[in-house]
Amino acid sequence: MTRARSRQPAPVVRSLSAARIGAQVRALRMAAEVSGGELAKTSGISASMLSRIERGLVSPSVETLERLAQGLHVPVSRFFSDQARRTDFCHVRAGQGVVVDRVGAVSDYRYELLGHLLSGNLFVEPYLVTLLPGADPYVTFQHPGLKFLYFLSGEVSYRYGGRAVEVRGGDSLLFEATALHGIEAIRSGPVSYLSVVFTLRE
Repeated sequence: MTRARSRQPAPVVRSLSAARIGAQVRALRMAAEVSGGELAKTSGISASMLSRIERGLVSPSVETLERLAQGLHVPVSRFFSDQARRTDFCHVRAGQGVVVDRVGAVSDYRYELLGHLLSGNLFVEPYLVTLLPGADPYVTFQHPGLKFLYFLSGEVSYRYGGRAVEVRGGDSLLFEATALHGIEAIRSGPVSYLSVVFTLRE
């Protein structure tokens, strides 16, 4: 008597967003001709974690995405784009931006990526940032590029290097993001603002 072979269930993908990001990480790694072990080592994550990310089994934190981006020499926004169909036009419907998980001191800063755009060597990453009820002031943001902020609601004291300014809904800021910056004090809420980061690809 011949026994029928039992079929192993296919792995369950955690979410469409995780699957999309995982596929993009793998595509970028293959395009760079880098092995999984090499990328894991340069990014400071385990090879097993990288494998799970590429298969869409886990949703990586923003810190993990930043490490992978550094290892691949690309901006984080590349993980949210389909390079085969990418154009210089991006339409994100209301409420359908990609929420990026953050941990630590900024865990209560909700970041929603509203699109991605590549024009030559210029990368543009727009975020809708909302401070959740448990959010604390944070003044040590620092990264390459230019940053434009447009405050939608709330009132805060915003620090940039050695100076601080009072801003409220309708106010905007534009500055070099290489200096330390961030919200020094929350005067009234709820606080939400658009944050657009402009960086050049080297």
